[in-house]
Amino acid sequence: MELLDLLLKRRSVRQYTGEQIPKEKLEKILQAGLLAASGRSRRPWEFVVVQDKETLQKLSCSRVGAAKMLENAGCAIVVFADPEKTDVWTEDCSIAMSNMHLMADSLGLGSCWIQGRLRETEDGITTEQYCRELLSVPENYVLEAMLSVGILKEEHPAAHTLEELDSTKVHFEKF
Repeated sequence: MELLDLLLKRRSVRQYTGEQIPKEKLEKILQAGLLAASGRSRRPWEFVVVQDKETLQKLSCSRVGAAKMLENAGCAIVVFADPEKTDVWTEDCSIAMSNMHLMADSLGLGSCWIQGRLRETEDGITTEQYCRELLSVPENYVLEAMLSVGILKEEHPAAHTLEELDSTKVHFEKF
């Protein structure tokens, strides 16, 4: 599959069967994250893989309105970073998240990026603090996001098309 085809096909999926992700597929997703480009090769990320159903249920309450799909996910990959390693940790972690998101789709799995940084629970606790406490993450790490991963409950959403692209967003030489 060509990269452009994969990018067209990739969609956020929020409905899962609840089945566990096969080990070999999970390993490939994590490898894709670990292979991410990183400024000065600092690799500030740390991935916490959550497969326990009770913990996934608790993670589904980690932020207002956007994490409920974790209840039926096969796993979540929670991406933390050591901000002391680099000032571009958000960018580096975002690249790792994107790699894992694309790999999950290429393997026929559903996935969805759940923003964690700068978000809160319904009780007003930061999503970062909630996840840090739930997953026993040291205080010096900061949260970027979570990736829900699951076996698709329904048919994969239709791919995007090149015709949908807004070419007015592209500027040559000057804005």
